[in-house]
Amino acid sequence: MNDIASPPARIASHWSRPAWGHLPREARDTLFLLCLIGWTVLPHLFHLPAWCAVLIATVLLARARLALTAAALPGRWTMLGVLVLAVGLTLWSFQTLLGKEPGVAMVVSLMAIKTLELRARRDAFVVFFLGFFLILTQFLYSQSLLVALAMLVSVWGLLSALVLANMPVGKPSLRMAARLAGKTALLGAPLMAIMFMLFPRIGPLWGVPQDHRAGTGLSNNMVMGSVALLAQNESVAMRIRFEGAPPAQQEAYFRGPVLGRFDGREWTPQAPSFPPSLTPRAELAVTGHAIGYEVTLEPLNLAVIPLLEASTEAPVIAGVRVALTDDLQWRADRPIDTRVRFHSTASTVFRHGPIAPTLGLQDYIDLPPGHNPRTLEWAAALRRQPRYAEADATTLANALMTHIRTGGFSYTLSPGTYGDDDPRSAVDEFWLDRKLGFCEHFATAFVVVMRALDVPARVVTGYQGFDEQPVDGYHIVRQSNAHAWAEYWQPGTGWMRADPTNAVAPERVLGRLRLVAPPTLVDEAMGAVHPQLLAHLREGWEAMNNRWNQWVLDYSRGAQLDWLSRLGFNQPDWEDLALLSAVVLSVLALAGAGWTWWELRRIDPWVRQMNQLRAALRRVGVTSSDHEAPRTLAQRVREQLGETAEPLARGLEHIDAQRYGRAAVPRPDHRLTREFSALARRLARASAPQRPR
Repeated sequence: MNDIASPPARIASHWSRPAWGHLPREARDTLFLLCLIGWTVLPHLFHLPAWCAVLIATVLLARARLALTAAALPGRWTMLGVLVLAVGLTLWSFQTLLGKEPGVAMVVSLMAIKTLELRARRDAFVVFFLGFFLILTQFLYSQSLLVALAMLVSVWGLLSALVLANMPVGKPSLRMAARLAGKTALLGAPLMAIMFMLFPRIGPLWGVPQDHRAGTGLSNNMVMGSVALLAQNESVAMRIRFEGAPPAQQEAYFRGPVLGRFDGREWTPQAPSFPPSLTPRAELAVTGHAIGYEVTLEPLNLAVIPLLEASTEAPVIAGVRVALTDDLQWRADRPIDTRVRFHSTASTVFRHGPIAPTLGLQDYIDLPPGHNPRTLEWAAALRRQPRYAEADATTLANALMTHIRTGGFSYTLSPGTYGDDDPRSAVDEFWLDRKLGFCEHFATAFVVVMRALDVPARVVTGYQGFDEQPVDGYHIVRQSNAHAWAEYWQPGTGWMRADPTNAVAPERVLGRLRLVAPPTLVDEAMGAVHPQLLAHLREGWEAMNNRWNQWVLDYSRGAQLDWLSRLGFNQPDWEDLALLSAVVLSVLALAGAGWTWWELRRIDPWVRQMNQLRAALRRVGVTSSDHEAPRTLAQRVREQLGETAEPLARGLEHIDAQRYGRAAVPRPDHRLTREFSALARRLARASAPQRPR
C-alpha cells in the first residue's frame, strides 16, 4: 500500500519497542488497529449471540494474518459473502434487523468486516467512527465504572489513531500521538463537564439506560438450595445510609417476596382462594422508635422492593407506583429494572395481620397431599404429647426451635440436594435424616411442620444484616446477605417472625458469620501477603462505585435544579438553566476565540530557535541568512573557525537531525538551544583579544 492509500500505516507507525522491530511498518500499524477494534468490541460479546464472537474473532485473526504475511486483501465477492453471512445470522437470531440487539450485532459485525478493505484513508475513518459509535452503544447495556474506564481507553486509542491518520507517514510515533490525543481530550474535559452539569434532562428524550444484566437474584419462587447459591455472590444488592444509629444486626430484616403456596418442591406466592373480605389484611401497627434511612437499590428485575421490616413510608420512585400489600410487601406496579434511590422510615418493633381468626388463613395451612409423610407423622406425635395437645402457636414454634437447636442439625452452604430418590420426601430427608441445610431448608421444614400442626405459616425471603463498617457513609447489603425465614400466625397477636437459622447458627443472624464460596488461588495468594488486602481493595472499589452512582448515574433533573439553588438561584427553573448555559457557553466561545487569536500571533517555535542560533553565531563572527538550514551553518562554522568550533558544528547538525531527520520531533528541544548559546559565548570570550594590564 502506498502512503496515501494505507491508513493503517498511520496508526502505529514508528513503534520503538524492540518486540515490534522485526515487523514491517504496515504490519505493525494494522495489528495496532486490530487490537484496538478487539478491545472496543470485547464488552459487547458478553450480551451478543455466540456466533457474533466467532465471526468477529475469525475476521480479525484473518486480517492479522494478511498483515503479517503481506498478502493481498480479499476481493469483493469474499466481502459480500461475509456480509451476507452476518445479515443472515442476525435475522436467524433476532428475526429482525431493527431494534437494539440486532442493530448492535450488525454494527459490531460491520466494523470487523470493514477491516478487510482498508485500502484508503476514508476506509480507516469509517472504522474510527464506527468505533466511537460502538463506545456509545456500550452504555445501552451497562454504565458501571468498570465499563466507563474500559471505554475511556478505547476513546484514547481511537483519538490516537485519528492523530496518526492525519500525520505524515512514520511521524509522529505512537507514544507522541497518544500524548497529543490525551492532551486534546483533557482540553475538552472542562467543556464536557459543563455540558453534563447544564444540559437539560428533558424526559423522555433524556435518560441513561440502566444495567439490565445486574440483579439481586431474589425471585418470586424458592426451592431448597436457591438461596444458598445466591449467598455465594458478594456483589452489592443495595446501599443504605441510616439517619442516626443503624439497627442491630439481629433486627435488620429486609422483607422481600412472601411465599405461601407449597407444591412439595417449590414455594410461590399464595393466590387467595377466598373472597377479598375474608383474606388476612396487613393491619400494620408500629410501636418502636422510627428509623429513617436512604436506600440506593441495584436493579431488581422484581416488583417487590426489599425494605426494612417494618417500613411505614412508601418509597418515592419516579414513574413507579408503590403500595403496601396484605402480606406486608412493598410492591411496585412494574419490575424495578433500574438503579433507584429513595427514602423510607421503619420501626423494628411492630405487629401486623389479623388478630382474630379468618377463613383466609386456611390458605397458609394447606400442604400438598402425599408429600413428606414421615414429617407429618412426627408433627402428629408432637401434638399427641400432653403438654402440646392444647398449646398455642408460640409454644409450638418454641418447641420446633428447641428441636432444631438440640437435634443435631448443622448449618452449611453445601448440604447437597434433597429428594433425589423420592421428590415427595425432600423435607423428610432433611428433617429426620441428614439434618444439613442452609436458611431455606430450615425455613421450609419449619413452615411444613407448623402447618402439619394446624398453625398458619409461610416463608419470607429477602436479606438479613449488612456490613458493619460503612463504605463512604453507606452500609452495604450484599447478595450474600440473602436469607429466608418463617412467619406463623398467633391469635390475638397476628403474624410473628420465626427465624429457624437463629436456632442452629445464631452467629449468622448476629452478623458474625457469612458463608462464602471457597477462595480462589488469587485470593489465597493475596491473603498470604496481606490478610486484609482484599477487604481494603473491595472497600475502595465499592466507595468509587458508590460515588460514580451518586454523582454521575443519579445526576437527574432534580439534582440539576438543586445545584442551581446552591449557586444562589431562587426557585430555579428551566429558564434559569438555559440562561446559565448560554452565559457559560458564550464565555467559553470567547475564550476559545482569544486563544486562537493568540496562537496565530505566536512565532513558530522552530523560527524562534533559529533566531536564537543565528544570534549566538554572530557572537563568534559567523553570519547567516534566514533560508539557511542548521546543517549549512555547521559547514560554515567549520570553514571559518576551524577545529576549535567543532562542538558548535556538531550541535548544529544535531539540531538539524532533530527537525529534519528520521527521528524528528514536533517541537524543538530548547535545552539544546541553551547549550549551543552557552558554547558560543565561551568561544567568543576565548577568542576575544586580551586587554593590556
